Amino acid sequence: MSVKPIKIVVIGGGAAGFFGAITCAQAHPDVEITILEASHEPLTKVRISGGGRCNVTHACFEPGELVQYYPRGGKALRGAFCRFQPKDMVAWLAAQGVELKTESDGRMFPVTDDSGTIANCLLKTTKSLGIELRTKVRVSSVGQIPGELSKFAVRLKDGEVMICDRLLLASGSNPSGYQIAKTLGHQIVSPVPSLFTFNISDRQLTELAGVSVEKVKLRLQIAGKTHFEQPGAILITHWGLSGPAILKLSAWSARILHENHYQAKLIINWIPDSNPEFLRKQLLAVRSQLPQRQISTTCPLLLPRRLWEYLIARVNIASEDRWAGLSNKTLNQLIQEITQGEYQISGKGVFKEEFVTCGGVDLKEVNFKTMESKCSPGLYFAGEILDIDGVTGGFNFQSAWTTAWLAGQAMGS
Repeated sequence: MSVKPIKIVVIGGGAAGFFGAITCAQAHPDVEITILEASHEPLTKVRISGGGRCNVTHACFEPGELVQYYPRGGKALRGAFCRFQPKDMVAWLAAQGVELKTESDGRMFPVTDDSGTIANCLLKTTKSLGIELRTKVRVSSVGQIPGELSKFAVRLKDGEVMICDRLLLASGSNPSGYQIAKTLGHQIVSPVPSLFTFNISDRQLTELAGVSVEKVKLRLQIAGKTHFEQPGAILITHWGLSGPAILKLSAWSARILHENHYQAKLIINWIPDSNPEFLRKQLLAVRSQLPQRQISTTCPLLLPRRLWEYLIARVNIASEDRWAGLSNKTLNQLIQEITQGEYQISGKGVFKEEFVTCGGVDLKEVNFKTMESKCSPGLYFAGEILDIDGVTGGFNFQSAWTTAWLAGQAMGS
């Protein structure tokens, strides 16, 4: 008597959905898998990420270190990364003929610098494994079949009902995915944006759009209390501030900023490698040795000229003022401005390359050895639908690859 193959439906045609399906088909060749994608084209985020280059993962190969890049979900991921981590994803892609390169900051991209390389690899592998991909298909509801708790009825918007033995929810931050999870017994941690830029209502600052500083130190203050600190590079934009340090700070502070309606104080140390006393000596030396030079045109610090002009203007030093006329009081104000400048965050911008949310399916309700639901047998999760998010740099893709791989290995059993 022949045994019927296990039927699996994957809701979501993104990175996690595809990789979960592929992993399952490779580990369990007899399963029947269908991917359902609501849009006309799958893998949209893969195609646009990294400025169209696709930041596949990050060159961090120690699970204990890797989890430190996840504001939420790091603890749950530690064991998962011991089973499938960046080096495993690199090896998997290499086996498909896709080579990655590592940039100076640890980000890993295909050597082609084309996200299409990754998308096409996933599509080609899916086809070769006999996985069915259906696009422009919207799911209206999912229910468990009475008397058969591990079977699901997936009802589509057009009225079609698909019966499956296993269901993988890999629907990203789409509200419909959260609703399905809730219907099947899960708690949803309220999703809020992560990885965003800061709006700063300061016309003099935003006129410096395009100016960047390689190393600053940021502190986020709300009601006079410091909540998070973050070093790194910063970029001034026409709406405020962006750059790696800002994006990382936004990820760690995503919830508290949301709770405070994105109103907070940002403290910037523009030269964190110099302590205030050393800075004082530098400025006093210029005042002593070049007293007739204009302050605006004689900057002793490794700062962009336009930024220096902006900073001195913030303490009311005119462009024609000379070092000889710099009082000790104004010098102290300038030191304060350079090392502890205060900027009022008035809202959040967007990070167009990688829209990420924090929140999603409560991790306590998921078995991280298999990614199976603890509430609904036969239901699995992968990717951004989970309450997991990483900072920018390939970490969000890696959590998608890892959770998808774990789910894929387990679903066919």
